[in-house]
Amino acid sequence: MTERHHLEALSPLDGRYAGRVDALRPLLSEAGLMRFRVTVEVAWLKALAQARLPQVPPLGEADVEALDALVAGFGSEQAARIKAIEAVTHHDVKAVEYYLREALERLRATHPQLAAAAGFLHFACTSEDINSVAHALMLRTARNDVLLPALQSLMRRLRAMAQRDAELPMLARTHGQAATPTTLGKEIANVLARLERGLRDWSAITPLAKMNGAVGNFNAHCIAYPEVDWETLARRVIEGFGLEANEHTIQIEPHDWKAAYFDALARINTVLIDLNRDLWSYIALGYFKQKLRAQEVGSSTMPHKVNPIDFENAEGNLGVANALLRHLADKLPVSRWQRDLTDSTVLRNMGVALGSSLLAWDSCTRGLDKLEVDHARLREDLDTNWEVLGEAVQTVMRRWGVEQPYEKLKDFTRGRRIGPEALRDFINALAIPQSEKERLLALSPASYLGLAPELARRIGAGAGEKPRVGDAGDGGDGAERSETGG
Repeated sequence: MTERHHLEALSPLDGRYAGRVDALRPLLSEAGLMRFRVTVEVAWLKALAQARLPQVPPLGEADVEALDALVAGFGSEQAARIKAIEAVTHHDVKAVEYYLREALERLRATHPQLAAAAGFLHFACTSEDINSVAHALMLRTARNDVLLPALQSLMRRLRAMAQRDAELPMLARTHGQAATPTTLGKEIANVLARLERGLRDWSAITPLAKMNGAVGNFNAHCIAYPEVDWETLARRVIEGFGLEANEHTIQIEPHDWKAAYFDALARINTVLIDLNRDLWSYIALGYFKQKLRAQEVGSSTMPHKVNPIDFENAEGNLGVANALLRHLADKLPVSRWQRDLTDSTVLRNMGVALGSSLLAWDSCTRGLDKLEVDHARLREDLDTNWEVLGEAVQTVMRRWGVEQPYEKLKDFTRGRRIGPEALRDFINALAIPQSEKERLLALSPASYLGLAPELARRIGAGAGEKPRVGDAGDGGDGAERSETGG
């Protein structure tokens, strides 16, 4: 696409951000869909020849190689030809069939068997027999070859942060207020653990496809060749692509697996929205500085500004992606009777949904690469909030049977800033063993960390189970939460 076309593109994925989502273009564009359709049509023709139907000429090794070359050599010129045919047929899948007939006719002199077999292209198929396989291949390839590596790259950066900052004390905030300390690495590890679960769920979704005719019953197949085991033949073609055959369908494969795929991806994106908002907020608190770029401008009027634009860009595009992903998940499994066409036009937006996800992940990764921890700011926040040790003191008081421990600490600390001296005096006055007093007196907000460092190191070291991703894929409600919070 020329620069002028970039500037005139309706979608920013094909304009402003085109270069950042290029890896998905060969897979999820209309040309990509055409290439996958050609792949499926060729596979079906080869299967019919192998089934030894009397009217389908047997194909030799050279014939098969010529068919494979049609797939391997498919590019923009071939896609343009299909589009030209579609301008006449007004049917996109039929245009693919006619394109292949033309291609086989051109091979008549060198491969007469292929030209003779051209009449069996798309034999007994409905469009969705081709599309369901093509869409499954598109989504699986996009996930395994492009999206998963991008997500894993982002997760590697989070893993490095969790490991590096496993012991770096940080004031936690619940309801926006100072709360029990944690570590920066532990908070990153929390997100990483969620992403690992999401990635496993998404990776395990098995793509399904169908090749069973107009309404899913092999009607045309059986009337033409009743002696052929069509179920086995169709299953062999689908499984040859590493997909799973759905044996019970209407005219379309019902899209339930696609709904699961899009929903699982949206859940990953939701976790990342949470991360981007938190990182944005930590930057606002001064916990992170951002690396400067000499020529970059933060504000058109305020020269001092260094804006967290990568995290803002990521959050915005994650929202766009999820709006589409949720619609795809909700809409696709619903079809009137045996078929309506509403799924067809919606499926053309898969590239926008996945492209917006990829763009957001890239923005988040770029933002992470710019972050520098401000250790002094983290210490300052801890040193001015000694009252967060009230939890530790009242819990030890509770252990030793002191009456009304919570109430006493509430009266002492609630809504007040408590310095180390005042806390020391309070502890010294307690009726608890001296050894316990000494243990409490040795505490500071920076040392009251519980198991946070260990938990951060555990996830940071990559202890989580790795997702199982293969060509074929792998085939609870939460309890009510009190509105008062913790």
